Formats: sequence, structure tokens, C-alpha cells
Amino acid sequence: MAKRVKSKSGPKKTGLPSKKDIIAYLKDADSEVARRDIARAFGVKGEARADLRRLLKELDEEGAINLKGGKRIERADALPPVAPIDVMSVDDDGDLLCMPANWRGETEPPLIRLSARRAAKVKPSPGVGDRLLARLFPAGDDGYDADVIKAIGKGAHRFLAVFHKKRRGGVAEPVERRARDNFTIDDGDEGGAKDGDLVWIETKNARGYGPKKGRVRSIAGHIDDKHAFSTIALANHGIPTDFPAAVLAEAEKAKLPPLGERTDLRETPLITIDPADAKDHDDAVFAEADDDPENPGGFRVIVAIADVSWFVKPDSDLDKEALKRGNSTYLPDRVVPMLPERLSNDLCSLRADEDRPCLAVEMTITSGGVKKRHHFMRALMRSHAKLAYEEAQEISDGGPASAQIQSVVKTLYDAFHARMKERTKRAPLDLDLPERKIILDDNGDVEKVIKRERFDAHRVIEEFMILANVAAAEALERAKTPLIYRVHDEPDPEKLDSVRDYLDTLDYSLSKGAIRPANFNQLLKIAGERDQKEMVSEVVLRSQRQAIYDTENVGHFGLNLGRYAHFTSPIRRYADLTVHRALVKAFKLGANGQTEAEAKALPKIAETISDLERRSIAAERESNDRYLAGYLEEKVGAEFEARIRGVTKFGLFVMLDESGADGFVPMRSIGFERFRFEEKEHAVIGETTGGIYRLGQPVKVKLAEAAPLTGGLRFEMLSDPLPGSPKRKGRSGKPSKPGYGKKSKAKKRSPSKGKREKPAKKKRGKANAKPRRG
Repeated sequence: MAKRVKSKSGPKKTGLPSKKDIIAYLKDADSEVARRDIARAFGVKGEARADLRRLLKELDEEGAINLKGGKRIERADALPPVAPIDVMSVDDDGDLLCMPANWRGETEPPLIRLSARRAAKVKPSPGVGDRLLARLFPAGDDGYDADVIKAIGKGAHRFLAVFHKKRRGGVAEPVERRARDNFTIDDGDEGGAKDGDLVWIETKNARGYGPKKGRVRSIAGHIDDKHAFSTIALANHGIPTDFPAAVLAEAEKAKLPPLGERTDLRETPLITIDPADAKDHDDAVFAEADDDPENPGGFRVIVAIADVSWFVKPDSDLDKEALKRGNSTYLPDRVVPMLPERLSNDLCSLRADEDRPCLAVEMTITSGGVKKRHHFMRALMRSHAKLAYEEAQEISDGGPASAQIQSVVKTLYDAFHARMKERTKRAPLDLDLPERKIILDDNGDVEKVIKRERFDAHRVIEEFMILANVAAAEALERAKTPLIYRVHDEPDPEKLDSVRDYLDTLDYSLSKGAIRPANFNQLLKIAGERDQKEMVSEVVLRSQRQAIYDTENVGHFGLNLGRYAHFTSPIRRYADLTVHRALVKAFKLGANGQTEAEAKALPKIAETISDLERRSIAAERESNDRYLAGYLEEKVGAEFEARIRGVTKFGLFVMLDESGADGFVPMRSIGFERFRFEEKEHAVIGETTGGIYRLGQPVKVKLAEAAPLTGGLRFEMLSDPLPGSPKRKGRSGKPSKPGYGKKSKAKKRSPSKGKREKPAKKKRGKANAKPRRG
């Protein structure tokens, strides 16, 4: 058992330790600890233990700790004193470069260096592919040094790589950024791979200082295929692309249900409004004026959602495969659906002029947008029009359409404007960050990157989907039926302290009391007046927790709602399917409702689909990075307007304004003096001039390198830093020498490479206003 360590700050008033206290406790422990060890160390008893479990779960989701089976815990951002490591490569000095065998952190794994001198003491000599039990010693910013205790076998690390055929054997070039070297594939280990194939390779043992070796285990595709970038992303994250035969067979047998006891909505002019290229239409809407004299100016709104639960029976092959995927994954060149196309694009898709089963909610709202009541029904509907967002907007602005569709669209907008009154009072978080879309040409190459235009039509659909999701959560709570919520907890107090430190450097103020979305909105309003909204939006976004699925409701901070569940997209999200089944059971709406087994499994399902959602997001991001790197490969040397999106001790992360491509400016490429990292200010500061590069700052950069295979972009800084105090003291307490970190031949930057920015006018901004309640 790990040694017990007392918290330096002592228990909080709530009886819970802070996250910093828990991390500090784990840092001082000599091994992984049990949850009960933490409870004892901080005096957590009784009902507070449930809060401790939730706190630990949050730390696990944030990547700060590893929960092993829910009860064993270790830090995720630091390695234990003794751990298994895998030898990945050998550097020019003969040192072995290693990685932890069981890394779960969200960041890049730390580099572990086993010196040639220490490696020589091990018999037989370790090589690439070996797994070693080692004693680890922190080595500052360079990761860890290792001393081998014993060899424990082969690491058998698998990499996705591009195979290059040689006369005998070949070379595999890994597509992952963490793999630093190519691997030699000996004759006989090619596994049938041909030149240019995307292959899964497994590292082989290599003694001494010879080349790194691997063997081909399977072939994933070909690098010249126009879908290669997405293939790499999907393979790296283990996202299945093909459906098992049993699943496809079950989907093919599916049939549309008869009207039976369903409510007949086929004469109600429901319409779908989606992106122009959408193939799966899982929601339709309708609105009309409420004729109830007790609700003057009110509206009756119907949101109809594809009845996926009718086709996907609990514990069926379709159900198991849908849970295995968790959600659909959207990449520039394809969609990897959660359900086979027979369902996602056909029987479950609310096609125009075709009968389709649906689960619908009828809601009555007041002239002020407040929902008075709602009613769920299983129905049969027929979409009267398939509109793109642009078409709906044109009709709203007076464009051509049939009288019936014009009336429906106009009333939807009227109801939306009523809802906006309620939204204004509720004051959800309003970051309104730009979205970009990669457009491919006929050859599968990037033609252009566009910013998605936002119409009121988008907001109309979003607002009614939110209202339907709230109705689903409320209905199931009242029926006392287990459900999975979509939760977004309040910002972490420690992150908020960091935000306050940063805002203080920009002459803003954020209250230290309870924070609501309205406080952030007021802050963003002031930032907009100062032309600093994007800069402040970036740090506000970083302060937010990640939204997840959970059976324990903590509300939705971003939407400023007390209860919220996903109900409106069951074709592409498993969470919505579970909510549909719960509604079917709660209101006795027929077959395929929630089973007792599923109700008991909901906590585990929520955890699983939260993980799968993050997996899809990571694959989507990686695919975009590779496509954008390929797009920019021919523009090496070009200059771009960008914004600083991340500040680290190693350099700056920037995002290009035009394309949204992310890249890195290493510290050596920032300027002609030594810069030091200031975590609280989210900035790097020149130790001679005091010049500052900070989070959110607009800059001009030059593209130095593009690597489509890994999606990496490297830039050089062209803009001068923001002015600061000259000759600010470094950590040693002495001013740094001019020119440190650059060779003497470096010349003064010309004015053409970025104008010095003027400091913002002094206007103290406060965001202490209390939110208005809706």
C-alpha cells in the first residue's frame, strides 16, 4: 500500500480535497494507490465518498490520473519510479530512446533515455523492440533517464507506416509523429506488402546499434489512394469501417412498421432542414400558432426524430455494433456511420414524400418562448420538404416556395424569435467560434477551405433541438426512468484561477465568486469592444470542462440548463438511442423499449460512449491535419496571418486564419533573443527586451515545413513581440545576454515582416454581472 500523505492545505469546507491536493498526494506516493487511501488521507467519509468518486472520474477524463478498474489510481502525467519501457530507437550517440509501455495520458508520452553506458551493462544487450523493467529518474524538461532492472520480453509495438520496397525487403516509414525513425523490413517480413502500401508493422528486436527493424503484420491501404489520410486516422484510432456480415444481414431484413397504434402525422407538414450534402435526415420540424386563448401569441411546435429504436433491438447484432462505434465519425472524404446505410440513409432517414416511423414530441411555448408543456408520441410521418439551410433562409427572406412551405418556414422563424427571448434571459455561453469545412476536388485533394456561413436557419434548428432534448430529460425524470444525461460541469476552480491571472495581464477582471455563463458573456462583450474577442474567447474556451455522458446529472453549464439529454440524433449517436428506448418504456409506446439489463448497464454505457466520442474527435482532427498539411505542402516559404492558440516551454502553437490549419513554432524560431515560458500569463517573454508573445495574439508566420504523412506543420515567427518591460530578469535573477539562442549572423528583423502592435487602450473591463434567470 502507498504511504499516506497529509494534504498541505487540509480538507476543504466540503470535506473534499482539491485536484491539486490529489495530484500532490499521488506524486508523493511510492506506487499506485487505492481510492480508500485518498479517502483516509483527506478524511472523506459518508456521502462525501460519492463526490470523491466523481472528482476522481473527472481527473481521469482530463487525463491527469489513470483509474484502474475504478479503484486503483496513479498519475497519468508522471511515471512511477519503476515501470516497463519499450525501446523505440537508437540515437547518434548510441543511447536507447524509449517510451513507457502503458501510457494513457492525453499528451505525448515522455521520452525515456537509456544511456549507452547503462545499456552495455545488460546482457544480452537490449535493442529496438525490447521491453525492459527500468528504474526511472526525472531529467528536467528532457523526460526521464533509465536504469535497467531486467529485460522482460518484447514490446510488440504496432505502427501504421508506408512501406517502401527495396531490392530485398524494404523500409517502413511510420505515419505517427511519436515514431522518430524508419524501420528496416527484412526479406521475408514484408507480409505481401508492395511499394507505397499502408501497413501495420510490429517492431522486432535489434541488438546493438544496427537499424531499427520491424515486420509487416497487415495491409491497411495504399498511400496513393485518395482516401489515405482518412484511412490513416481511422486505423490509428481503431475505428471500424466495415460492418460484420451478421450486422448487414440484420439491417437488410429490417422493414418499415405499419401505422398500427402510432399517431398519424403524415398530413402534418413536417420538413427537414439540413446541410445541402446530408444523406441521413434524423429530425423534422413543424410549427403553428397556438389557438388556445390562454396562450396568446404562443406556438405549437413538433420535433419528429427517426425511430431508430424500432429497427435496432436491444442486445441485437445491430445494437452491439452501434455501441462498439458509439457514434458516426465525420471526415473530409467520408462518413463512417454508426449504423449500416440500409438504416442510416434509407429506413431511418426522414426522406421527403416517404412514410417513415418517428418518435415525436409536441411542445407548447408561450409568446416569451417558455415551454408550457410537452407530449411524446410514437408516430408515422411524411416529410413535406427537404430543405438545405441556405434554402430555408432564402424562403424566410421571401424566396420562392409553395404556399404551404412558406407558411411553415415563416411560423418556425416566428416561434424561434419567441424562443430567443427565453434564451436571452437564460444567457447560455456565447463563444460563437468560427467553423471551417475542407472542400475536396474530384481527385480527392483539397480544393479550398471555407468558413461555414451561419444563418438564422441553423439557429432555428439548434434551438428546437435543444428544447426537445430538455423535454426528453424532464419527461424521463418525472417518469423515474433511468437515462443518460449530456452533462457539462462548471469550470474547474483551478483553471478559473489561471484564467483570472491571464485576464489580469490584459487589464480585465473576472469575479472570484460563483461563475455563470453570463459572466463570461459580459467579458466577451467587453473584449469585442476592444477588438480582442478572439484572444479572450480562446482562454475562456480552455477554462471549460469537456461535455460528457453520465447517469448522474450535474446540469449543462454551457447551455445554462438544469437537465439535458441527447434525443435528436439517434442515427449517429448511441446516447440518443438509449434515450429513445427509455421514452418508449416510460410512456408504454410499444416494442423495443429499455430493458432492465440496459438500465443497469447505463453508467458503463455512458462511460464507453464518452470515450468513443473523444476517439472520433481525435480521428477527425488528425484527418483534417493531414489533408491541410498536404494542401499547404506546395506553399512552404509562404507567409500567413495566424493566431497563437497554445503557449508551451517548447514553443508556440498557431492556427492560420484562412485555413484553420494548426502548426508549431519551435522556441528557436521565435526571435533573436532567449524567451522564457510564463505559465500564468500564457506567454513567452524575451529576457532582453521583455517582448511578449501570448495566447490569442494575432501574428504573421512563415511556413518552414509541411509533412502530410504525419499532419505536421512547422512555422517561423515573423511578427515582432508585443512590447514589454526591457531587460526583464530571468530565473537566475540576472538579465540575459543579448542574442542568446541565435547565432551572431542573425540580422534585425525588417519592418516588412510584421508590424509592432499597439497596446490596447486602458479600459478596465469587469465581468461580475449576475446572470439573469430564465
